[in-house]
Parts: sequence; C-alpha cells; structure tokens
Amino acid sequence: MKAIIYTQRVEVITSYNERRDCADQMIPKFLRHCGYIPIPIPNVSEFVEDILNEIQPAGIFLSGGNSLVKYGGDAPERDETEKILTAWAIKNNLPVFGICRGFQFLADYFGAELSKIENHVRRRHAIHGIINRESVNSYHILGLFNTPDNLQILGYADDNSIEAFKHKTLQIAAVSWHPERESNFDNKDVELIKNFFK
Repeated sequence: MKAIIYTQRVEVITSYNERRDCADQMIPKFLRHCGYIPIPIPNVSEFVEDILNEIQPAGIFLSGGNSLVKYGGDAPERDETEKILTAWAIKNNLPVFGICRGFQFLADYFGAELSKIENHVRRRHAIHGIINRESVNSYHILGLFNTPDNLQILGYADDNSIEAFKHKTLQIAAVSWHPERESNFDNKDVELIKNFFK
C-alpha cells in the first residue's frame, strides 16, 4: 500500500510558548479509506526533504486550516513547508492534491489572487462544471474568481467563485471543500482521490 504525505495546521499555544502541529483525525481516516497509508509531516522546513527522500511517498495531500501569511495567517513555517513539498513533488513528478487551504496555497503558488468571499463558511452549495455536485461543504473565507493560464477550472459555485481546478501540465489539482468532513465519505470524493493518486 502506498503512502501519502499530508500537511498539518499550526496551532499557537501562547500559554506554553508552543507552536503545535496538528490535524483533524478525519484526514488520515479519509486517506486510508481511499486506500493509502497516511503520514503527517511536521512544519519544520529543515528536514522536510529528508523525510520525503526517506519515505518516497506516492503523493502529497495539502490539508485545510491556517490562512497563508500573505492573507493574514500566522504560520509562516507552514507556508514554507508546503512550498518545499510542492517543489519536491514537481521535481519528482509526483501528484499534489489540495483541499480548502491547500486549494488556496496552490492557487497562490501558481500566480492566482485570492479575495475575501461571503457566505462560504459553514454552508453547503452546489458545484457546476467538469466536476458537478449537488452539495459540498464550505468553510473558507477566501475565494478565487480568476486563474492564470496554467490552471484549468473544473468547477464553480453559484456565485461564480472557482471551487476546483487542476494544473494544465503538472499532476496538481485542488478543491475548496473538505471531503474528510462528511459524516459519511462521499463516494465521488473517494473516487476522485483514488483516481488522482493512481
């Protein structure tokens, strides 16, 4: 069974003067349900590449949580970790899939501009386009309305915000929703991940 590296959010615990890496336990459960061994990676840039070279994962899964520093976030170490992961994956021809913050990170990485968006937190809405869904969850405060030429749009929400895209030449794709937050994993999300990392 192949391993998938997944990223973690940074929680700042001021009372202990600690910066903690953590992730919803549903993320590894979802990835395991898709048929992969999930492995979290710490937000410590000094040895991210050492871990990748040792594990030789089948792909990278960029999870949700933490805004990018560029958009008001307070976890520069996570931004740096995800830059290293994405660059390493491109160099080694490995797939990268992003959800929510991962969607935002990849959009920004390839030159797109994000903006504040209304009515996308704790809501459900439809997706239209190459990816069609009657209802997906939504927990993001930043939206995407335009992409550079290197990205292909796969799905829109009713307000014309972009909810899914893929890179036109690299094995990179992202969605703005959280497939791991469904009480029962959606078979369409499971098949999407299985086919993508296959």
